[in-house]
Amino acid sequence: MAATAAGAARNASLHFEWTGNAQQGELDLSTPLGTLLAEARWQPGRAELRSPDGLREFVDLESLAEAMLGERLPMQALADWLRGRPWSGARFEPLGTEAGGPGRFRQVGWTVDLSGHAEGRIEARRTEPPPAIQLRLRLDPPLP
Repeated sequence: MAATAAGAARNASLHFEWTGNAQQGELDLSTPLGTLLAEARWQPGRAELRSPDGLREFVDLESLAEAMLGERLPMQALADWLRGRPWSGARFEPLGTEAGGPGRFRQVGWTVDLSGHAEGRIEARRTEPPPAIQLRLRLDPPLP
């Protein structure tokens, strides 16, 4: 994350395991050394977060992510971005063409770079509203 007038930059490195999709699934967050920090489960109309603080329930995945990570993230869109494509639920603006993939684009207030998806890299950045947020995701290759 970038520094803003509101405060200094915060950085976090987390390991995550995501199964399912934007409508129903599971997300486990742990430290790089493997300590489980939180478990999230969601389905239509309900999301729950289990952490050392206990079990909390939310109405949707975005509200859960905000409580878990401290910032509102476009979780519906992120599900498609992880699969190497723009989210089908909102228009996107291409920012250049890349052979064999979507490359860079703007969607739901984020600039997304999927040009490295084949190598397991995704970057997404939001500058407005503050604070600026930058996600750098490194995907493990699928198991055989």
